[in-house]
Amino acid sequence: MDEPHGSTGVAVVGGGPAGMILSLLLARAGVPVTLLEAHRDFERDFRGDMIHPSTMEVLETLGLAERLHRLPHVKLHELRFLSAGGSHRMADFRRLPTPFPYVMVMPQARLLEFLADEASRCPSFRLLMGAAVHALTERDGVVDGVEWRGPEGHGRVAATLTVGADGRFSKVRRLAALAATVQSQPMEVIWWRLPRQAEDPAAQALLHFAPGRVVVLLGREADWQIGCVVEPGRFATVKAAGREALTALLRGAVPWLAERVMQLPAAPDVNVLRIEADRAVSWHRPGVLLIGDAAHAMLPVGGIGINCAVADAVEAANVLIPPLMDGRLASRHLAEVQRRRQTVTAIVQRFQRVQHRVLRRALRADGPVTLPLTLRGLLGVPIVRDIPARIMAFGVRRVRLETAPR
Repeated sequence: MDEPHGSTGVAVVGGGPAGMILSLLLARAGVPVTLLEAHRDFERDFRGDMIHPSTMEVLETLGLAERLHRLPHVKLHELRFLSAGGSHRMADFRRLPTPFPYVMVMPQARLLEFLADEASRCPSFRLLMGAAVHALTERDGVVDGVEWRGPEGHGRVAATLTVGADGRFSKVRRLAALAATVQSQPMEVIWWRLPRQAEDPAAQALLHFAPGRVVVLLGREADWQIGCVVEPGRFATVKAAGREALTALLRGAVPWLAERVMQLPAAPDVNVLRIEADRAVSWHRPGVLLIGDAAHAMLPVGGIGINCAVADAVEAANVLIPPLMDGRLASRHLAEVQRRRQTVTAIVQRFQRVQHRVLRRALRADGPVTLPLTLRGLLGVPIVRDIPARIMAFGVRRVRLETAPR
């Protein structure tokens, strides 16, 4: 691929935030793009529902932020840590230098539907739902498209470039034989939802630390999204025990929510996300580029993975649109995308590893969990709280569209 080759458009595999944002940017620039999503809809209960200021700034550049805000959502202005030592503000988004000093909480399915609808207004965009990619096609050592199958048939999409945006269990990464290195120990996050009631606290983002578990509580319009971090292998026990086990998980961390589980007519739907951070050594090979969790699976701390995935998509658009439009795409352009993103991604993963160690200490604790006195003192200083808020909101380096596609 060092020499330019024929322009047949771009195949983007995976309709998550990274794949959808990149497809929208390419389509708005007039680049032919086919987005292949393996599922027949965007409903996935374990998906993150956080939309960060950096993503909203990109949408503002595209003239879409105001329309997105018309959809039902909740604004979170801070992240709090709660333990036996009390409540501590970990991040305050109100101090951020942005028109959007908050994290928007909206079901990710609604965001993806919104973006797909906007992309569909472009004649160069095509969306294939229920199209599971099972093979890459090659010619002279260069990947030149994908083969897919689904409930309604099968087919092939020819492409100058195939972008793997298909998440932490990326099929494209496996098919392209792009190896990754593990960046953290595995963990399990058990996800479920409980309805909000009138007497509940205002919607907010809370980290409840208790012996043997960490409970993430995210307020949404009609319910609480609950993520319980546990040691690997524990989900099977919790799933088998049903409502009693879920109640026990909450009782030591969020007691005001615990008994609500037993009041439900049936056990809530429970999902598990088994995760470990990793990063591909190379994000590309001739005809293929990885972005988002396909290139670097993140830990679900503060929804940073979504932020990093969107930043990948924006930088990919910045680099790729000109050569795609001119029919001169080459390997150096794919390498440039990785160059722009790999260092900042590594820094964010180091930041997450520190948080991961804190989580693991809580999971192994057999007594009350508290923040060290020094850290509690530092968190009382607003400028210190700005650091995690900025990383969650913008990553290590703010990414902007270099040209705003029409």
